[in-house]
Amino acid sequence: MRYLLQRIGFYIFTAWAALTINFFIPRLIPGDPVKSLLARFQGQMNTDAINSLYVLFGLDENASLWSEYIDYWKQLARGDLGLSFTAFPTPVSEVIGTALPWTVALVGITTVISFMIGTGLGVIAGWRRGSWIDGLLPTTTFLSSVPYFWLGLLSIYLLAGPGSFFPSSGGFTPGLVPAWDQYFIPSAIQHSLLPALTILISSVSGWILSMRNMMVTVAAEDYITVAHAKGLSDRRVALSYAARNALLPNVSGFALALGFIVGGTFLVEIVFSYPGLGFLLFRAVGAKDYPLMQGIFLIVTIAVLVANFLADVVYLLLDPRTRKEG
Repeated sequence: MRYLLQRIGFYIFTAWAALTINFFIPRLIPGDPVKSLLARFQGQMNTDAINSLYVLFGLDENASLWSEYIDYWKQLARGDLGLSFTAFPTPVSEVIGTALPWTVALVGITTVISFMIGTGLGVIAGWRRGSWIDGLLPTTTFLSSVPYFWLGLLSIYLLAGPGSFFPSSGGFTPGLVPAWDQYFIPSAIQHSLLPALTILISSVSGWILSMRNMMVTVAAEDYITVAHAKGLSDRRVALSYAARNALLPNVSGFALALGFIVGGTFLVEIVFSYPGLGFLLFRAVGAKDYPLMQGIFLIVTIAVLVANFLADVVYLLLDPRTRKEG
């Protein structure tokens, strides 16, 4: 219990630090966010309207930094992330809300599938060294070292193009209205196949390597030898003793991967112009949309912290030594 309370305290402090950094981001970036917004509207605003924008974006020159910081926390407590410059006057939360489901659906599903497949193959490769799966290690090592976006560009070159079944960009066919119907859903699935395949190929290789190496290490432990001496079946020793202990480090990696589901595999979404958070951040940076960049950073940070906390809870359940320390 003490261990869990210590972790909760750590995550609360980390969240505070991340949110505080998020507060200072627009104040440290060179330039003036309000002037950038006015440039888009060619300065067609009077002085009172401009002053209101400074107050609205928490950049009031007449206010002290401390009062702005307090107002910032009050704003977050209301769930208010500010207004987007590029979609002005649409709130940042609404802009992120339109992109978040795309990222969660694409990266979330592929992350879970790749973890399950990669972990299963890694268990077999580590337990049955010298088998045909173990012989695939050079290939998996190569694939795990290749960046996602490079595989994305390669898949577009090889599989997409005129007359191809695989679209090279976008999240659905232009002209369709997002809805749960027989027209939009097949189109969305079709457009997600290439980016999903890109993520799957690279991430599966990483899970296979990490799980295989841990299985090899665990297989040399004394308790595995004792389990065999008791006459337990090879399958039971592999799954109940070796795989369970070898899985612990992968739990942490999987938690981080789940956390980055919200952030998405940014470069993959940019390469495919996929309408998720990664592509949204790319456009926000190009347009100097500071509130939107802040909002995306905040969502990604919270997601990673929550995922890591859940990993700590799983550690408590899987590793008795952690409970004894607490």
